[in-house]
This record gives sequence, C-alpha cells and structure tokens, in this order.
Amino acid sequence: MPRETRPTVMWFRRDLRLRDNPALLEACADGPVLPLFVLDPHLWGPSGPSRRAYLAASLRSLDASLRELGAPGLQVVRGDPVRRVPLAARAVGAQRVHVAADFGPYGRRRDRTVEEALAAAGVELLRTGSPYAVPPGTVTSGSGDHYRVFTPFYRVWEQQDRPAPQDAPDHADWLALDEGTTEIPDPRLPAGLSLPEAGERATRERWEAFLEHGVDDYDTTRNEPGTDGTSRMSVHLKYGEVHPRQLLADLAARRSTGAATYRKELGWREFYADVLWHQPRTAREYYKTQYAALAYDEPGELFTAWQEGRTGFPVVDAGMRQLRSVGWMHNRVRMITASFLVKDLHVEWQHGARHFLHWLCDGDLASNNHGWQWVAGSGTDPSPFFRVFNPTGQGRKFDPDGAYVRRWVPELADPDRVPDPHEPSSEVRAAVGYPEPVVDHAEERREALARWEHIR
Repeated sequence: MPRETRPTVMWFRRDLRLRDNPALLEACADGPVLPLFVLDPHLWGPSGPSRRAYLAASLRSLDASLRELGAPGLQVVRGDPVRRVPLAARAVGAQRVHVAADFGPYGRRRDRTVEEALAAAGVELLRTGSPYAVPPGTVTSGSGDHYRVFTPFYRVWEQQDRPAPQDAPDHADWLALDEGTTEIPDPRLPAGLSLPEAGERATRERWEAFLEHGVDDYDTTRNEPGTDGTSRMSVHLKYGEVHPRQLLADLAARRSTGAATYRKELGWREFYADVLWHQPRTAREYYKTQYAALAYDEPGELFTAWQEGRTGFPVVDAGMRQLRSVGWMHNRVRMITASFLVKDLHVEWQHGARHFLHWLCDGDLASNNHGWQWVAGSGTDPSPFFRVFNPTGQGRKFDPDGAYVRRWVPELADPDRVPDPHEPSSEVRAAVGYPEPVVDHAEERREALARWEHIR
C-alpha cells in the first residue's frame, strides 16, 4: 500500500544541507514539509561573534537552496524549542517532527524535553541519522565499555558499516508558517574579523579543491601552518553543511598516506564526541579528576596578553591573532598556544577553552574541550603533562621559513628588519614595536613540572 502522506516538520539543527540528509528524506517521504530552524537563546546567547555570524550565513545559504527547490524558504522562529517546536507542528497539523539525533549534553536534554512536549500533543519526534559517521555510543570494547584510548577506538570505528551518501530530495511539497517567524539574523562582525564562505555549495567547492590539490600530501603539510595544507572542513562539519560520511566516501577511492591520515583525523572528531556522550561532565570538568588538584594561577594581565597575541613569543602571538582575524586557528598552533597558556602561564585549561569557543567559527564542544584536556594532560589518551612545548622551538620546527609568523604578526613581516622571526633580538623588538617575552620559558617549564610533582 502507498505510504499515507501527512504534514510533517523537518527541524534543522546541525545538518544545514540538502544532500545526504536522511532526516530530510524521511520528512519528504511523509508528506508536505515545514522546514524549520529554531534560534535557541540557550545556544545563540553564549556563542561568540564568529559562530553567530557563520551560523546566520549558513542559514541564509540553506534558505536559498530550499527556495531553489520550490520551498517558501526556511521558517525561522526564535525562542525555547520546548515551546516553539510544538507550536510549529500544531500550526501545520503535523504528526511527526523529523530530526538528526543530537548527542551533545544540552542537545540530549533538550530533545528529551521537546519529545515529551510533542507527545503530550500527539506528535512524534523521529530521530534519523546523526552528525557523525558512526553515532556516539556505537563503538564499544569487548566488555561493552567505551574506549578511553584513541587507537583501539579507531580500529573498531573504521570497521563499522556506513550507509552510502544519498542525494538531495528531488521533489517535495513545502509548507510555511502564517505567523511567528523571524528574519535570519545578520550579526555585525567585529572590525578585523572575516569568515569563510558558508553553505553547502561553498563547502563542496572547498572539499573538491582539497581532494585535487591537498589530500595526498596531507600527512606532511597538515603540520605546516605557513602553507594551505589543511582542508578547513571543520567549520562545515560543525554545522552539517557536509556529512563526514560524504568525506569518507570520497576518501575511500584514494590510497595515499595523506588520505589515510585525514581519515584518522575524522576518527579523532568522532572519538571525542563518543567520550563526551559517555562522560558529559568532561565538557567542563577534568576527565582525569586528579588534575583538578594541580595548582593554577588566576587569569590576569598575562592571560589578557595571551588572548590578544602580545606574549612576545611569535608563534603563539601569530596563532592568537589568526584566531581573532579569521575565526580559525591551525591545529598545530592550537596545541602550541594551549600548552603555553597551561604550562607557561599556569592558567587552567577551561579559561583557554572558553576563549577559543568564543572566537572559533568551528567551535565544537567535544573537539575543542577534549583537545584542551589532551594538552593539559588530563584527558583521554593525553599528551603527558611533562611534555611542555617550547614555543620558539615549535615555531622553528613547523614554520621553518617564518611564513606563518610573518603573515599574522606584521611587526615581524619585513625580513630585512627582522631576519629571525622566531627569536628576534631585543634591539629588533624595540625597533619594530614587538614586545619582549612575558615570561622566561625555561623557568616556567620548571615551575609547571614542580606543580605537577605535587599531584603525582
């Protein structure tokens, strides 16, 4: 018998695309679809300028794509989803609301509450798919527990069955709300901040360029911040403008070491999501709780200097200025700047994680905060605390010709005036207006290790 059609709601969240969107395909199979997005103050409020502006641009792109399919556009409402989603369903007479499952701590709580509110009105919340190639909680050890180390997780994760990517719906009937909608926001960016182009089409163009010119060398170029050696897919994955399943399908045809390394990086993203699903407290608290006893300093003037890229350590300052300029930072430099904050300035990792989330347009709670815990020695599979990055040595190793430092620290850009951008002399610093180092790295390394000895 043919499937009975009825009005339905597609509630977009972290899946702002039409292609390979199983929840959207299910909604279209149900009947006429209300394409809905809820501006949730719980998420919009704490977001920094980069995430707000990027989300708004992505919503405008999705709105345009829906109109190309004949829809009246994305229906945007503002408020608590617990109230707004049932109201939207009731307004169009829907019996189902389709979503991709959310595995974050807040998203899980929100969806349970929305599900209860919908059920009270006789409406079903139907979860189809997720933002991950393998949903968190799927990969378990032989004992049924979750993995705390990446390598065994990755071995099992890599063997999981994944459905092939699906096309966008080729036809659908679309619905609109008669009242209660709001315009897609257009937040103003702070001076000096520019973001990448948002949307499904721009994502595909960037990915295809990386496949053609970058992926096969990724195993070497990914650690070179002075070259365009990364895919920059993190922000597009964050908002679901592309699904990791799509990237993995394209990578399957490549046999290069670079492609294998890139697959592993996608595995790290899913590993951290899995850890957060099992241990939601680790979004804010120490995974290894003994590290909560480590002595830290309160954020002060040195923390502000770190935030503003005025530490006098060129690669650190380059990273912090890149963050404020483009809402993104090279991953190798994220590790260097994080190590400097925790182990040279002795500031607790949560302060740095919050600053990153404020400015990163790809700010993902699981990846960001567990990455910080990796550096701080308190996370899963951590870098040992006694591994203290020497920022000058890291700069020389990964940015040997100084291209990255010269790009983001304009005081050091002129090679005639600044022959060594990684360790300029005091005379050069004074001449170009670049500060002296705010701390002595060797001394602070000894201090960090002494504090660590107290909790061993």
